[in-house]
Amino acid sequence: QVQLTESGGGSVQAGGSLRLSCAASGYTFSRYCMGWFREVPGKEREGVATVDRGSSTHYGDSVKGRFTISRDNAKSTLFLQMNSLKPEDTAMYYCAAAPACAGLFMIRVSGQEYWGQGTQVTVSS
Repeated sequence: QVQLTESGGGSVQAGGSLRLSCAASGYTFSRYCMGWFREVPGKEREGVATVDRGSSTHYGDSVKGRFTISRDNAKSTLFLQMNSLKPEDTAMYYCAAAPACAGLFMIRVSGQEYWGQGTQVTVSS
């Protein structure tokens, strides 16, 4: 059974940093594209960053230069280092897995797209 579990969220002041983690199990982690997405109630889901099986990365324009996505295939874990946080970064952050990505978008394949439960990030001004 596939499971993705996010952790590391919390409350910080503007300019601070957080490191999110996503622990994965139940599939061959190294063969999947992984990504981070965020959502605010009432607004569309936004792609934050993705990293494919070849370590190619993509970032949303609003986080370029501030966030870094990485993966540890040996530990089946995905990370998101968030620096210089802004109040507009406040959101629920979700980890996702799919066979492939196209930029910030997951390639949807029935039975091969997985999501975590989310972790809350709150940035105060």
